[in-house]
Amino acid sequence: MSEQTERTLNHFALFAFTDAYWAASAGERADFHGAWLERLRAASRRLDLYQVFPTESSTDVLAWSAVRADDVNAAFDYFDAFARATNPWRRYVRMTESLWGYTKPSQYSRAQRSPQEIDPFAEERKRYLVMYPFVKTVDWYLLGRDARQGMMNEHIRVGKQYPEITQLLLYSFGVQDQEFVVVYEMDDLRQFSDLVGDLRGTDVRRYTARDTPLHAGLWRPAEETLSLFR
Repeated sequence: MSEQTERTLNHFALFAFTDAYWAASAGERADFHGAWLERLRAASRRLDLYQVFPTESSTDVLAWSAVRADDVNAAFDYFDAFARATNPWRRYVRMTESLWGYTKPSQYSRAQRSPQEIDPFAEERKRYLVMYPFVKTVDWYLLGRDARQGMMNEHIRVGKQYPEITQLLLYSFGVQDQEFVVVYEMDDLRQFSDLVGDLRGTDVRRYTARDTPLHAGLWRPAEETLSLFR
């Protein structure tokens, strides 16, 4: 039997360093890095920090936090801890965007867990991460199950042609403006761009209402990522 997809909460927070941060001394910035990282790590089971600047102009780093979500209090406890970790440092760091959602088994795949599904708690991360909010059109939800399944089969088939690229789909219905957060990991951004181009030609694309803004990050150990901004 295939492994069951674990129910998790994943939170992607994009941050920009403030003018007060850049006016601080190198030692003050280093002290902030250590204290902030320690608290962020304590707030979740897994924390990864990505370099975003200069892939976009208004954000410096992206923090990906993951926790198990089997308990009804998981979201409350995580967001409480995350706020307590960040609030003391809002003079130095400003959140520019927050995207989050839950994992659950896909209704369009017979396999309970795909080999291309990202494990949020994996010890190893790929070099690049790309993530974005996603909204489908009303017409998509009014289609019959068989019609949706047929188009998703084509979508899945294209994705399987790029086995090195892995994906995490988060469900955000009722908790954020978007319906999903789509997350990809890869070691070759050129290959990922090819995949996205191929997916544009599938029938399901006509039912996409929104899939922007798109965020791309570069992975390093968290301390190395922050050292870029000293």
